Amino acid sequence: MGHPSWTAIISQDEGWWIGWIAEIPGVNAQERTRAKLLDTLSEVLRGALEMNREDALAHAPDGYEEVAVSL
Repeated sequence: MGHPSWTAIISQDEGWWIGWIAEIPGVNAQERTRAKLLDTLSEVLRGALEMNREDALAHAPDGYEEVAVSL
């Protein structure tokens, strides 16, 4: 199974690059360069996914099962 891909919506506004990940609410960033914005969005996305995973596991009942799901 390959790595999932995400859609970054980006634009430049008054010298700043701003962007967010369309599929994950709250994953957004602002940087001075396009390249740095994409790096930061990747870092923020990775952190958000890890935090969501930790939260899901913390609330999982005993005997839970992890199953990969693909689109």
